[in-house]
Amino acid sequence: MSELFNRVDALVASRSPLPPPAERKRLRAAHGLTLDEVAEALEVRRATVSGWESLTKATEPRGKEREAYARLLSQLAELYPADANAPTPVQDTAVPATFASAPAPAPEARPVSEGPAPEAAATTTEQDTQPSPAAAPAAASRSAPAARPTSSSRRPASRRAAPANTPAGTDPRFVNGPLAVVDVDDDGQVLAYCVGGLILDVPAKSIPSLVDWTLREAKLGQPKLSGPGKDADPLIVLTQSALERYGLPVALTDEERLAGRIPEGHKVIKQLVRADWKLTKRGLGPWARIYRPATGSERACVQLCIPSWNALDPRSWGHAGQLAPADLARLLGVYAARVMTPRGSTAVTGLELMTALHPPTRASEPDADGKRHSEHNPGSLGKDPVDCAPCEAPDGHPLLKDLPRFHVRGPDEKLFEEAYDWARSFTDAEYTRRHLVGIDVNMAFAAGANGLTVGLGAPTQVKTPVFDAKLPGAWLVDLSHVDLSRVKVGKDKWVDLDGSLLPSPFTPSGERPTGPAWYATPTVAYAVELGYDVTPLEAWVRYESGRYLDSWYNRLRDAFLATMADLGVHADMEPADFLTAMDGYQQRDPELAIAVSAIKATVKGGLGKLRERPRGEGWKPGEPWRALSRRTWDPHIRAGVISRTRINLHRKIVRHAAFTGQYPVAILSDCVVYAVDGASPLDFLPYKDGKPLPGGFKLGINPGLVKWEGTQELLWGEGVREQFDAPALNLARYIKDGTVTDVDNGE
Repeated sequence: MSELFNRVDALVASRSPLPPPAERKRLRAAHGLTLDEVAEALEVRRATVSGWESLTKATEPRGKEREAYARLLSQLAELYPADANAPTPVQDTAVPATFASAPAPAPEARPVSEGPAPEAAATTTEQDTQPSPAAAPAAASRSAPAARPTSSSRRPASRRAAPANTPAGTDPRFVNGPLAVVDVDDDGQVLAYCVGGLILDVPAKSIPSLVDWTLREAKLGQPKLSGPGKDADPLIVLTQSALERYGLPVALTDEERLAGRIPEGHKVIKQLVRADWKLTKRGLGPWARIYRPATGSERACVQLCIPSWNALDPRSWGHAGQLAPADLARLLGVYAARVMTPRGSTAVTGLELMTALHPPTRASEPDADGKRHSEHNPGSLGKDPVDCAPCEAPDGHPLLKDLPRFHVRGPDEKLFEEAYDWARSFTDAEYTRRHLVGIDVNMAFAAGANGLTVGLGAPTQVKTPVFDAKLPGAWLVDLSHVDLSRVKVGKDKWVDLDGSLLPSPFTPSGERPTGPAWYATPTVAYAVELGYDVTPLEAWVRYESGRYLDSWYNRLRDAFLATMADLGVHADMEPADFLTAMDGYQQRDPELAIAVSAIKATVKGGLGKLRERPRGEGWKPGEPWRALSRRTWDPHIRAGVISRTRINLHRKIVRHAAFTGQYPVAILSDCVVYAVDGASPLDFLPYKDGKPLPGGFKLGINPGLVKWEGTQELLWGEGVREQFDAPALNLARYIKDGTVTDVDNGE
């Protein structure tokens, strides 16, 4: 009888009541316990305990683990009773949930939405508002007595509703969202964590069967971003436990890491070959694509992401690779809904987003037989690669194979449009100032892409051309006569400045050019804007052109603004409120802040991919490399964006100097440092007629506006320059926290 009673007691204990996840986390933190300590005591994994505390998944402990966990929480509740004046924590079941970490108080922080930005800006196009994944239909519970189908879904005890801005009629093919994080729980069950808190049972026993299950039953994917485009392939993220289950290494060896893949003879690759699955040329690496050749309009392709193989580069994704499965699914789901389903690194995804918004081809109108054919999609770059102009070609390009081996091209042979890296010594007047204040332009390169006209076809060489600011391309012209001591600001208004305190707008180093050099169209147009005549000697221009990057900018801008709004920083804030909201915004929700970092990296990385250099593979100078086979390898677009970004910044600097008499002491890319008395941007950014100076610096979160980068004492700046014996040390590089790690050599 006692054994029977013990079984009854265990059965009752297996349903021990537990407080809501937020209270569980509070109790653990109150006692100073880490997730690892609790996991070790309960003999479970750290991720399991994290899941019990997470609002993004409601997996509950079962059996002995539940009994022990309930006992722990009960004892902690006696030691640390909840504040009687605080609202009782409840499970959130009606609104979109935030990440697992409890957010700190934020200025009007809005709930995180998985959908695209809700009216983030007035110029959002139809392509920018794609449906976000909706809640999956009801599915059989795992505890149901009936036999479980091969693809039953497991609902958490309390699942989030779909975001308020989720449109009706979500594509039924992708009801479970764009991606899933596959993990193995302590019971050995393989689970797929989807966006929205949904968890699916995964019956697959191998990688080939996992791919089959993903395509046939999982209902994962994302609708196309443009009419003639293609739907996004489903993304499967494999955790370390999933790698072990499916026979893949948890980490790559040094040799495999350098190669970017596991060996072709690996047993998993052999399994895929036997099942008639193929891998792309990059093989089975951190981002692997497994496919079968398309038949008609049907695609059979799955993208794998393996965080422990460094798929989620910490430079872009922070600590995303260490997140619990449900939290990682949530993070990647937000990124997928607002940007696109990741196709590789943020750089690769940035480039793929350009193509997704402007597919190279479209279906033609029906011919006489009623058949449609593939034709060029107007406004796109097309599908066939074209050669760049010789001056735009990076060193080692096949166009330059006839140059002498050690020839170094000068500015009259090579287009060199890069971001600023400039600094100067302090003036006597500046030595009397107390502080160095840095301001940074938000999404500067995205703003530089907005409205930029770029070439859509091959370049044409023109001798002794007349400059035309509407023609994108490269111009060989002498701009050494442009004198910054007297320039036009605004319409026909000449102003006198101290040109010695300003960087040249025509070179990344800020040095005044000494003769003819190649420049992108925005740079030459700015010389004309400043009031000077230009006489190009030669040009490579593109007569077929368009604003190819506009929709790309719009989507990334909306993604950035919506995510910052979720963190409590809104586009309509007053300057003082904006600075307050920006203070510590990343700590309000560290996981969501990762999405902001990834969106920014998507901008810079995508533009960098337009001029991707060789990546080993036995390449020799003068030979083509793999990236040249892409139509999206187009260095003139990158040069145009960087040129326009640098010019936009210089224009603001000139207007600021003309109005206030203040000049920058250092510039690094999109960060500008001024020597002033006050410690805040509010102390020196000027106003005219009660509004921020038109055309000058303005505080705000929108791309092109500025935020506070950091403040240091002026004595700090002079001290580090003396310490490193570097009078021109670029202080903008270190203004954020004042830590100088090495001598700035300008590289």
